[in-house]
Amino acid sequence: MADRVAKSSPREPDSRDGVARRLMRWPRFVRTAFLASASALAALAFSGCAEERSREVVVYCALDLEYADAILRDFTAATGIEVRLHADDEIFKTVGLTRKIQLEREHPKADVFWNNEIVNTIRLKNLSCLEAYASPSAADIPPQFKDPAGYWTGFAARARVFIVNKERCPAGQEPRSFRDYLDPARKGQWAIAKPTAGTTASHLAVLFHTLGDDAAKEWWQGLRRNGSALLTGNGHVMKSVRAGEFAYGFTDTDDFRVAETDGYPVACIYPDQGAGEAGCLVIPNTISLVKGGPHPDFGRQFIDYVLSRETERKLAHGPSAQIPVRADIEAPPWVVRLAALKVMPVDYEQAATEFDAAQEWLTTPGVLTGATETAPAGG
Repeated sequence: MADRVAKSSPREPDSRDGVARRLMRWPRFVRTAFLASASALAALAFSGCAEERSREVVVYCALDLEYADAILRDFTAATGIEVRLHADDEIFKTVGLTRKIQLEREHPKADVFWNNEIVNTIRLKNLSCLEAYASPSAADIPPQFKDPAGYWTGFAARARVFIVNKERCPAGQEPRSFRDYLDPARKGQWAIAKPTAGTTASHLAVLFHTLGDDAAKEWWQGLRRNGSALLTGNGHVMKSVRAGEFAYGFTDTDDFRVAETDGYPVACIYPDQGAGEAGCLVIPNTISLVKGGPHPDFGRQFIDYVLSRETERKLAHGPSAQIPVRADIEAPPWVVRLAALKVMPVDYEQAATEFDAAQEWLTTPGVLTGATETAPAGG
């Protein structure tokens, strides 16, 4: 114990003491200026270290991680900026992240919202959760896929299509219109995702806008009366149809591509392509800068990267087979071009205003519950 206790002795002179004594001899205004400069330099050095430590961008991403992951890794490799990702699941995607951004509006935690659809992005814009940013990478994206004020930009679209099990549906008898959900000859053979999240929720909002509330409600109630099964998501619809549990169902082109690539006996039908018919609904990914996010400069860099022509090409060639919104982006032959489709004309701004009314109506007893509802079976 004794060897741990140092005897007290006069303190050795410290070179800092001499500096302090010399400093005290300076006039007060010189000392003040010197200390202020030293403090500023220290703060600058600290902020530089902090910036190095926080070279990250926080991205809320509704696109399936298996499709987005390569883009995120490529961005980090190109820029040195780490991506801190917050994703959602098959059942709550888009709506869950939208709600999270709303709840964090006073203290935003995200820099960027990469949404796999458009209606909820516009809802966030209308709630003042987004900040305008016109990315130079989006200069050649067609105007119908860009917010005029720069609050969101669309890219890499998907189409709402019928997946058809060819072993259950003979060639030439495939459904051709969304109204075929009401065909008595097809009773009990249809599946559809619950329209409470994702592209199916957006689809219902679009129908409320394009058909009118009453006609959209009648279509939904009619498909329920015709025995359509309500499943937990588009992936669930795809898996159930490819397995032969149902003959056909609405899903997205990326889900269909999974079933096709895995070798299942399925066909893809782009609905309502005839004269006088509504056309096929096309839903782009959208990307936006979150208002007040912690790393806005890195957020803009991320948006620039994602909106590049090369990223849209990669998404077209990737497993999700996203449809380029730019007509001259090279894509594999299994990716349909927008110019080859009769696309449903949609005012997405107006559809976004219908979203809450459609969701409120879905809470009406009997609208989402009943004998044709099935238990969850995963994404």
